[in-house]
Order: sequence, then structure tokens, then C-alpha cells
Amino acid sequence: MLILSRKPGESIVIDGRIKVTIVRVEGEVVKVGIEAPAEVPVHRKEVYDEIQRSNQQAITRQTISLPKLVGANKKHRAAGPGAPAGGKP
Repeated sequence: MLILSRKPGESIVIDGRIKVTIVRVEGEVVKVGIEAPAEVPVHRKEVYDEIQRSNQQAITRQTISLPKLVGANKKHRAAGPGAPAGGKP
């Protein structure tokens, strides 16, 4: 882990694309601003952990067998008798 000292208004740059700026220090709380490309997800650690946990549960959740639908493979005919072939006017 890299540990840096920064004052309010100072920044660090990660990979030339992500800028982290110290916005304000209030007691033991540090306000941090993050500028990153839209395709780079940025989450608080606890939110990231919950996303990972949910994704893992979705992967490992047992598949529930659903009943097969009767006639699901048959084509539905919207046109009545005498209608042009293909159901189009």
C-alpha cells in the first residue's frame, strides 16, 4: 500500500486517468473528490463489498426448475381463416 500525505486542494493521479483530490478535512473525516472516466466504476469499499457478495450469491444460487410451458414451441397464428399467408395484409 502506498501512503501519501496530501493537504486540502492537493491531488494524486492514478494511471493518468483518475484524479483524487483532498477537498476538505473535518476532524477525523477527509472529504475526497474523485474524477474518473465514466467506464471506471467508483464505489465506497462497503458498497463494493456488497456488490461482490450479491454477485457471488447470484452465481452460486441453485437453479430452480420451472415447469415447462405447454405448446411453447408452436407458432401462434394471429390471422384468421382466409387471411394472406404469413399473417400480413
